[in-house]
Amino acid sequence: MQILRYFLILLLLPFSVLSQQKTKINVDSWTTSRVDAKKNISYLKNPVFRQDNATLTCDSAVFYITENVFDAYRNVHINQGDTINIYSDYLNYNGNTKIAHLTENVKMIDRESTLTTNILDYNMATKYGTYITGGKIVSKDVTLTSKNGYYFSNSRDAFFRYNVVVVTPETVINSDTLRYNTLTNWTYFYGPTNIKGKDDNLYTENGAYNTKTQYAYFGKKNLYTTGSKSLKGDSLYYDGIAGYGKAVRNIIFKDTTDKMVMYGQLGYYYKIDQKTIVTKNPYVGMGTADSIKVNDKLQPDSLWMGADTLETQMVLKKTLTLISSPVIKKDNELGEEEKEEKKVGFSKPKVTATEENISEKKQKRLDKRNGKGKEAAKLPLKNDKITLGKDSLAKDSSLKDSLAIPKKAIPLLKDSLLVSKADSLTKKGKDSTGKVLKSTLQLAKGKIDTTLKGKLPKDQIKSLPKDTVPFNPQDTVRTRVIKAYHNVRVYKSNMQATADSLFYTSADSTLRWYRDPILWSEGSQQTGDTIYLQLKNKKLNAVQVIQNAFLVNVNADSARYNQIKGRLITAFFKEGKLQNMFVDGNAESIFFNQNEKKIYTDMNQTVSSRLKVLFKNKEIAKIVIIREPEGVRTPIPELKEDVFLTGFKWKPELRPLSKKEVINGKPKAKAPAKKATPAASKTTGKPAAATKGKTEQKGTPVDQRDTVKKATPVLKKDSTAVVPVAPRTEVTPIKTNPDTTKVKTDTIKPVSAPLKKI
Repeated sequence: MQILRYFLILLLLPFSVLSQQKTKINVDSWTTSRVDAKKNISYLKNPVFRQDNATLTCDSAVFYITENVFDAYRNVHINQGDTINIYSDYLNYNGNTKIAHLTENVKMIDRESTLTTNILDYNMATKYGTYITGGKIVSKDVTLTSKNGYYFSNSRDAFFRYNVVVVTPETVINSDTLRYNTLTNWTYFYGPTNIKGKDDNLYTENGAYNTKTQYAYFGKKNLYTTGSKSLKGDSLYYDGIAGYGKAVRNIIFKDTTDKMVMYGQLGYYYKIDQKTIVTKNPYVGMGTADSIKVNDKLQPDSLWMGADTLETQMVLKKTLTLISSPVIKKDNELGEEEKEEKKVGFSKPKVTATEENISEKKQKRLDKRNGKGKEAAKLPLKNDKITLGKDSLAKDSSLKDSLAIPKKAIPLLKDSLLVSKADSLTKKGKDSTGKVLKSTLQLAKGKIDTTLKGKLPKDQIKSLPKDTVPFNPQDTVRTRVIKAYHNVRVYKSNMQATADSLFYTSADSTLRWYRDPILWSEGSQQTGDTIYLQLKNKKLNAVQVIQNAFLVNVNADSARYNQIKGRLITAFFKEGKLQNMFVDGNAESIFFNQNEKKIYTDMNQTVSSRLKVLFKNKEIAKIVIIREPEGVRTPIPELKEDVFLTGFKWKPELRPLSKKEVINGKPKAKAPAKKATPAASKTTGKPAAATKGKTEQKGTPVDQRDTVKKATPVLKKDSTAVVPVAPRTEVTPIKTNPDTTKVKTDTIKPVSAPLKKI
């Protein structure tokens, strides 16, 4: 509306001029003159014209007295109110309309701004100027050029049209229509506009930018780009000096290098930290090398992630702790934690360690660890036998690696090298100090304290090596990280996950889920304290479940839960599908065997140090028990109750099933329609209130009913919980309180059927 107001002023100006009182042009002085009496024309040399508060001078002029008009030639100068000065080669001035038409080398100076053009029309009454053949305005550090221009001296506003270019020390602005105020330094855009910075660009079709404060607002078709990154939003706010920006509604942040796109409705940008935070309806898509068939056409299989808050940032790679590809230890390589666990609960015979039964290699390692030299390592051990028993360290804390400590203290020898140096310095005296210092510097081989330079002769300073640290280009390498906070949801066609928080960096291509993470892959669900999922060449490569690792696998046509748990689960993918898995640390499993007709025959329960699991067609095909296995096999006819390992969770209701559920979250379950309370139960004939709590709710998860106390073969370490078998129709779960799905192990009665060693 404001721009329309100014253009209306332009249209109404001729009418306002007619209403103005006409004043005669006065000639204050001239050097020579010639008058044509018939035509009432005066030819003047060096005249000085005056009208109202304006003074007009030139080299020569033709004054049409009757028309109140004159033409001026060479060195034309108009001064108005001591604030506006206009220069040109030629001038036609109408004293009635007070309009000056200036041509050739026109320059208009108004306070801090200067306008240059070839043709300028200037209204002396309203103080506005117009050019339509191209012009330039220079104001302090800002230079503006355009084809058409309209300048208002009173308001200090200038409108520009067609091929508008604004150049500042920080930016170059190209626009179709623009308004600039030379007093406030505000620039307003009313058409397609590009603002080009040193390393970024912003496109908009409506907005404002302050060339001094670098504060900006953009409100139509906005697109900000810098390098491989871009940001869209219905409204963008940016503070160039602070390097802070805000985007509102329909935000799209894209990085083509990392193949990442982030969406949301409210976001913040921090240029110095190269960080973007989206806090309203955020979700992100990451490109992968996988593809899926949609309507018989291959489509990219992107990874989609949603959360309450998403943050992405470019950080120095050297500041990150990167995760390398998982390496599986050999079966005969026991971890330190497993060694300690094997000691607990077992009474071993006492072992007497003397110098005879200690190997030479072990002794060298002990000496090296304790920092002793070769001489100390050769010292014989006296008869100080050490008896190692259970908790022997706790009984005498002073016995710290006494194998390497003799009974008698060894006197410390003085450093002979230091003594000789001190003696030599004393003997040589003052005159030899420089020579000794020179030899000492040579021995240091370049490791010189540069603070000594002021004390050394110039010839020695030149010979010193430069005290600099070599530049390592890797120290400046930046990589992208993505952080997700609260209610994290991830969807990919062959993998889904939920957690409270997530961290990802493109440096190791690893997704890290924290706090109650759940990972689904086809027919398997994995839970644990922390889950790492690593991509390789933009494809699923490996997954690690750390601490309290638990896997549940359900066949598509079955209600049986194959279960595996341990301290650490490491699984590998091939072509996007689970191929094999290793379970380490107190590995336990429950697996249901099938015959060739896909009929379940028996259930295996095992405990071992390690399990190797092989997958085929999205199902567990084989479990290989490694290291000290124990187990029991129960035929299906004898199994009247389902068995669940402690920590069992089955949460299909939390599993994101589509990109839409990542964006909007899982749809809330509809409340069941209220039914009229019957007068009596059809089965008992009693009031319905009397049977409340006795009937079983349909669709309840099998792991929720945990109060049965029937005996069944269980693991001797009391690591399983037993619940009744549920019919197949009850597998589909409903929304429940998460706390009610935990199996209560205190309701299980132990039985006498122990696991057998295999």
